[in-house]
Amino acid sequence: MRKLTAFTLPVAVATLLLAGSAIPAHTGPYWNKQAKCQASDPDGRRIPTRLGNGELGWNHFSGKHNIKECALVTIPLRDKVDKVDGANLQYWGWASHRAHGRVKIIVKARYARKTTDGRYDAGRGQVIGVITAYCNGMRKCPNWVNE
Repeated sequence: MRKLTAFTLPVAVATLLLAGSAIPAHTGPYWNKQAKCQASDPDGRRIPTRLGNGELGWNHFSGKHNIKECALVTIPLRDKVDKVDGANLQYWGWASHRAHGRVKIIVKARYARKTTDGRYDAGRGQVIGVITAYCNGMRKCPNWVNE
């Protein structure tokens, strides 16, 4: 039995080293890259709002910040960029309601293949797009913004 173990262990280790593991070395967290909405700004940048996950994209802000209509994201994106920090863009818009007044909508987008921290990759020739959207000064937007 010792001879079999002495032979099998080095062979198994060598096979693993030569073949590598089945998991790619730089896998990031799972996120859905499918676009839910898309808009172009006046400078010609096509910015998708991807479904994403709990950290970025539609699945993040539709739950955490209560933005559930594409128009609340795409309307600010169709206007000029309000704040630029390299590939990080910020667009501002307003949601208004007769009975409730108005709130400022802030849309943050990344116009690059990868996020700043490198954890998410949109793929060759693609951009991350909308990271988050929220109502300025509040954790959740009021329900009336989705009407």
